[in-house]
Amino acid sequence: MNFAIIGCGRMGEKRAAALGKHRLVACCDIQPARAHALASKHPGCEVGDCCHSLIGRDDVDAAIVCTTHDLLARVTLACIKAGKHVLVEKPGARSAGELEPVLAAARRAGVVVKVGFNHRFHPALWKAKKLVDAGALGELMFVRGRYGHGGRLGYEKEWRADPTIGGGGELLDQGMHLIDLSRWFLGDLRKVEGFTPTYFWNMPVEDNAFLLLRTKKEQAAWLHVSWTEWKNTFSYEVYGRKGKLVVDGIGGSYGPERLTHYRMGPDMKPPKTKVWEFPGPDASWAAEFQDFLRAIRTGRRPCGDLQDAYAALQVVAAVYKEHDRGTRRPVGASR
Repeated sequence: MNFAIIGCGRMGEKRAAALGKHRLVACCDIQPARAHALASKHPGCEVGDCCHSLIGRDDVDAAIVCTTHDLLARVTLACIKAGKHVLVEKPGARSAGELEPVLAAARRAGVVVKVGFNHRFHPALWKAKKLVDAGALGELMFVRGRYGHGGRLGYEKEWRADPTIGGGGELLDQGMHLIDLSRWFLGDLRKVEGFTPTYFWNMPVEDNAFLLLRTKKEQAAWLHVSWTEWKNTFSYEVYGRKGKLVVDGIGGSYGPERLTHYRMGPDMKPPKTKVWEFPGPDASWAAEFQDFLRAIRTGRRPCGDLQDAYAALQVVAAVYKEHDRGTRRPVGASR
């Protein structure tokens, strides 16, 4: 298949690297130098002036949208109207309301639109889900997640700190991944409590978010995401009546990726423990891309799509509504 990439920053580069045997035939970016740099790594790739010049091409089968948050929904909608399949980075939009016309257009057009929830495809999390689905933990009780990094010098001046561009802060950034994972394991999260303070960075969006989310059956997700995590951290725990699964690290600066299964016996003595290590480079991008291709080929729903993004964004909106942010309230979030 032939692909176009719209947005050639770090995420665009990661997506391009995951194309495998498929071809990048066109790309564009608001910073042309970044588009030319990406195109130079893919022979035959042309640099376009804007997204419309790319998605109107007959030789483009699908688009990968890696823009800033304020453009995600708009560009995805344009791609859908042009009849292209789309892989769009999370959160997919700045708010649930902004995503609604995209959802409607995708249904009418009959194209595949996948949202970039690559954390589902980290091998430790993927295996954990398979174990849960196979009944290894019995009935689930709750999940607990922590995810964060410490930013960098000048972080408060980057686009993620601007609510008109980002739509929110850390909750819309790494928080979307933890919310999505919690929905993936537990199902719909109907009761939402949250707190979104700004502790350290001089910015009009939150640098931390604390969430307590519950399903209809009162299964809970207790989550914390942070831009003041001075040692990059990823930890996700799934608790069932028969034991628990713990995922630590996702590679790179977050540490080696590891899954540990603590299996309780009927005697309630110390659990039997099994550990899986997943060394090597991050394979989640390539695995997610393969899922996107399978969805196009078979017509089935991709693992992590617009409906999943919409549900996660509704959780985000509920948290923002609960926490009165005053003049710092993110774009699109109702009070």
